[in-house]
Amino acid sequence: METLALPAASESALVDRIDALLPQTQCTRCGYSGCRPYAQAIARGEAAINRCPPGGRAGIEALASLLALEPLPLDPKCGPEGDTGVAWIDPQICTGCARCLPVCPVDAIIGAQRLLHTVYAADCTGCELCIASCPVDCIVMRPRSSDARAPHAGTNRERYLNHQARIERRAAEQAELLAAKKRAARDP
Repeated sequence: METLALPAASESALVDRIDALLPQTQCTRCGYSGCRPYAQAIARGEAAINRCPPGGRAGIEALASLLALEPLPLDPKCGPEGDTGVAWIDPQICTGCARCLPVCPVDAIIGAQRLLHTVYAADCTGCELCIASCPVDCIVMRPRSSDARAPHAGTNRERYLNHQARIERRAAEQAELLAAKKRAARDP
């Protein structure tokens, strides 16, 4: 992989342009923790442009055009091209453990601890990350309904950023609560 030597501002702009071409499913099939880290690796010349199954051939061609590279076939190690569908939670099996909630990168799973969960199909990116988190195997992928389309990349990005902000906010709140408890224990 060729490393690109760019000034920080140029690299940032390139990352933005690459990221804008990715589908924002945050599926991690490329081997990175999300679309932005994959875009950063491409910009630095550390990752090939053919590692995004949701983006498929069209995504590879768009990246090749942007970066003045030859298009490559999709890397088969990353999975097959195409929409994986939407997650569906079997209500007869779901125990309400809530392990699927934090792993959904766009908060498409609705529910709470000890309550039945469901997937808002219109927001599901088909990333499949929820499947592995389920201890009772109640989550399966189903095809999208014939009149439904996968969510738009811009919507996915916005929902993902909101998800990340919520996680960071909760972590900060937990840290502050713990610090307050420690202060109270130390200074009775």
